[in-house]
Amino acid sequence: MEKLTETVDQAVSLMAEKEGKYLTFSLAEEDYGIGILKIKEIIGMMPITLVPQTPEHVKGVINLRGKVIPVIDLRLRFGMESIEYDERTCIIVVEIKGQAVTVQIGIVVDSVSEVLNIKGEDVEETPTFGTSLNTDFILGMAKMEGGVKILLDIDEVLSTEEIAVLEKAA
Repeated sequence: MEKLTETVDQAVSLMAEKEGKYLTFSLAEEDYGIGILKIKEIIGMMPITLVPQTPEHVKGVINLRGKVIPVIDLRLRFGMESIEYDERTCIIVVEIKGQAVTVQIGIVVDSVSEVLNIKGEDVEETPTFGTSLNTDFILGMAKMEGGVKILLDIDEVLSTEEIAVLEKAA
């Protein structure tokens, strides 16, 4: 009985950790969310300077008020097809943990939706899709009216090696 209580307590604390405010956005008709504390700002599309010999999903760098920030296209990072950017396409500047310091990167998304306050009991664990599929970047699945929002752990979206490449590019 004591082990059961301990397991329930762990599950409740995991749900509570995922509770909070999330900025939601769309990619290819799907809804995603990133914890609001990771967001630095949201900007419209601006000229992106290409950086040679970077992966396809790394679009380049931008100059944001005198600071050089690497930009990735989240669609391409997730293996989705590329689309033409339009007036709703924007860059979300997020802060992620690098090897030594935190790094600001821009992520291109189709459109930003809203900030939602998501309760812990509305977040379910990431389903298992088999051993060959890496889902570490998914924090959980938020059950909302009319569907599910995929909550991202933005620190896990890029590998340590990719973050190192972006640190050098910036």
